[in-house]
Amino acid sequence: MKNIIITGTSRGIGYELVQLFCKAGYQVLALSRNEKPISDLNLAGCTSFSFDITKESDIKKVSDFIKDNWEVVDVLINNSGTLLNAPFSETPISAFKKVYDVNVFGVAELTQAVLPHMNSEGHVVNISSMGGIQGSLKFPGLSAYSSSKGALITLSELLAEEYKEKGPAVNVLALGAVQTEMLEEAFPGYKASVTALEMAEYIYNFSLTGQKMYNGKILQVSSSTP
Repeated sequence: MKNIIITGTSRGIGYELVQLFCKAGYQVLALSRNEKPISDLNLAGCTSFSFDITKESDIKKVSDFIKDNWEVVDVLINNSGTLLNAPFSETPISAFKKVYDVNVFGVAELTQAVLPHMNSEGHVVNISSMGGIQGSLKFPGLSAYSSSKGALITLSELLAEEYKEKGPAVNVLALGAVQTEMLEEAFPGYKASVTALEMAEYIYNFSLTGQKMYNGKILQVSSSTP
């Protein structure tokens, strides 16, 4: 019985992921600032509580849960993220920092807390974006978001190198456009060709098996750019 931690579970890809893992019989810790969408599902094997990835006290809640309930964490899916679509000249540095707090620093702090509970068979899957891939097509207005996702990619490569002897494996999925609420909020009217469930199914399979073939790799999960 594997133990799975997923962030950003109140909607979109994370919401679908929790259901896929629970229906397959895994134990899941679902983390989001709004825990109600998941708790309302009453899924067997699922624990959810309100979690803000930028708060040290909430990171500690995760550490305490692991120590009290699980011996090991098998998979950590860092799926939470925030997207800001605004011209660079109109983006206060405070807003820029908030994006990095969620997409980079929060991921780093949560991963630091979870890594001591993972072994050589474990898998950390960081969800990035095609916008963070060097040389990919870039879109105006995403200076904070795409640069933060690029930072996450580099962080993941470094973690894979540091933990390559004892594990876990650390890989990145750079996603193209997926039809989620976050996409709709940032780009009203834009229609992606991939649904949240379709992408969740891909991430589900990769998180359980990808560590056997990959470590420190960035997989571009998109049929186009983005």
